[in-house]
Amino acid sequence: MPADITAADTGLGSWPRRRARITPDRLALTHRSRSLTYAELADRAAALASAWTAAGVRAGDRIAYLGPNDLPAFESLFASGLLGAVFVPLNTRLSPREIDYMLRDAGVSVLVLAPTHHHIAASLGHVPDTVRQVLALDPVTCPLPCTDYEQFLAGGDPAANFSAVGLNDPCLILYTSGTTGTPKGAVLTHGNLTFNTLNQLAHIDVLSTDRALALAPMFHVTGLNQVTLPTLFKGGTVIPVQQFDAGEVLATIAGESITSFSAVPTILQMLCEHPDWDSTDVSSLRYLVYGGSPVLERVATAWLDRGVQLLQGYGMTEAAAGVYMAIPDGAAEHPVSVGFPHFYTDVALASEEAATPVGPGRSGELLVRGPNVFAGYWNRPEATASSFTDDGWFHTGDVVATADDGWTSVVDRVKDIIISGGENIYPAEVEAVLSRYPGVVSAAVVGVPDAKWGEVGAAFVVTAGATELDQDQVNGYLQEHLARYKIPKTFRFVSEIPRNATGKIQRAQLRDLAAADPTAAQLNTR
Repeated sequence: MPADITAADTGLGSWPRRRARITPDRLALTHRSRSLTYAELADRAAALASAWTAAGVRAGDRIAYLGPNDLPAFESLFASGLLGAVFVPLNTRLSPREIDYMLRDAGVSVLVLAPTHHHIAASLGHVPDTVRQVLALDPVTCPLPCTDYEQFLAGGDPAANFSAVGLNDPCLILYTSGTTGTPKGAVLTHGNLTFNTLNQLAHIDVLSTDRALALAPMFHVTGLNQVTLPTLFKGGTVIPVQQFDAGEVLATIAGESITSFSAVPTILQMLCEHPDWDSTDVSSLRYLVYGGSPVLERVATAWLDRGVQLLQGYGMTEAAAGVYMAIPDGAAEHPVSVGFPHFYTDVALASEEAATPVGPGRSGELLVRGPNVFAGYWNRPEATASSFTDDGWFHTGDVVATADDGWTSVVDRVKDIIISGGENIYPAEVEAVLSRYPGVVSAAVVGVPDAKWGEVGAAFVVTAGATELDQDQVNGYLQEHLARYKIPKTFRFVSEIPRNATGKIQRAQLRDLAAADPTAAQLNTR
């Protein structure tokens, strides 16, 4: 189980809100024609928190937000934190049934609803009984009984004071993707977010002059914590992106002199393959943080050739999110490495006896411990207990390997390893080789049952345009780069690889597809 964070750990205690401001007139948030200075953001967050308090919202109550990255999302986040409530940003890509499940599971008291998702609200028909208030950003078109967000906020007191909120108090509930079952709500405390921010600042030179895109969605831990909150911590400016469009993002980078953002590799690929890529001025970009999977070599080269620093990170919702991060000195020479552990994060490898140190030449399942590691899963004590060792290490389920120079790579998920004839096959390794073959846009490999070997690999491949691959040539190429037992036995050519909202491959879905259609091109002659 995770240990509590105490004042002795940090030199800090908990205290009531103070009115002192460091850079009140500096721009905190801007989106198109709307902007908020730090003073305005502080006043609006306090007014909203005050209005919620008057309406009966108490510390520990859950406040959900359903909508895109936008200024009210940040106001709701900080207002929730001021009064000790728990902010629950909902995945905007989910179905009404899934949204309904999360509202009920979290026992949400207040729902802040953006007009972009009125169709979800309409499909719900009604909200769970726990939801006492729906605050609509556009009450005129809201399909549910609602209160006008702006009018409600205007009734609050921006000078209000609130009871102390401590580092161990819950701040966020972020739901995991749920690709292998019912989504679980990971509870992140104020201390988790604080130490993740400090970890980021120790790894990256975030500046008060930075202008960061909030590109990744706020319901994803990367969207909030990897670039956005550290930039706000330093007094920089954050520009929320409501919906990803490669052309618009490139125009924003050039027009707004963007210095940084975080994204999954798929987004980086879509940006550098857009027709406007060559003509877009990206000289303002100082660094990009990405994670979820290694970036394709040609994509990394495209960004590096434009002088943009790429920093791959590794983390998870349960670690708020950072565990490892590449460092600028050496990142280009280690394109598939996640670098080194964060400053306030301990890492180890799982073994039958006890946690063992991570070191050069060692590999195994990664264990994580530290003040950034979450408090547990919401109302899931058994799931929480099973995720930790007796001495407080969190099981990540990911296999890492550390090279002799200390740079670490994520090899694969423990559950995704294919054991074929007693040999371990790591899908990520095979996918990386496949993706380098001319004409291959992306690839995914999963294990399927085999009468002889127990399991073999099944590959799903996306090709460029009408490209047709010669099976013999592909097989020959793979044999040059991989042991024969690692080469997938079957290949299926598909239009796209199914991914979840965070860009991760939905391997369970691919395994089902392979089982439903056992006929495929046979390339492996093992």
